[in-house]
Amino acid sequence: MFRRHYDRKGLDTIIATLLLVVIVVVMTVIVYSWSLGVFGAILPTPPTGREILTIENQGFDNTNMNMTLYLRNTGSTPTTLASYYVQDQNGNQYARTTWPNPPVSPTNLAKVFILINTACTSCTHTGNSFQFQAGNSYTITLITQKNNQFSFTIIR
Repeated sequence: MFRRHYDRKGLDTIIATLLLVVIVVVMTVIVYSWSLGVFGAILPTPPTGREILTIENQGFDNTNMNMTLYLRNTGSTPTTLASYYVQDQNGNQYARTTWPNPPVSPTNLAKVFILINTACTSCTHTGNSFQFQAGNSYTITLITQKNNQFSFTIIR
């Protein structure tokens, strides 16, 4: 009887390589699952809607210190205005950083009053004092509670 001798060295190398590949794949799946759990808890959830404001009209009063803006919320979420900045063409600026306003629902029109100079007791100003003057342009920046900014250029 002949006894066959098998060379098991080649077979052991193949089994070891396959075992290492399986271990790497399993560890990759475990690390991926763990990272999704950890990073999913850390990362903020994206907002559900968009804030979009469009200006439909504006008006000024006789004192030249009060502007009325008619804003339409064309976004998909209610928008609450938190502050505003008014800058003239020379770089002078009025800022009202605490500005309580009710939320504007989507598709609704809001009447917003922008006060400057002595008409606004809670405003701070940078540069020289100014009033709304005919023929001058003004940049109005509105900031929402979600920290979105909307800038409009208005010509008196």
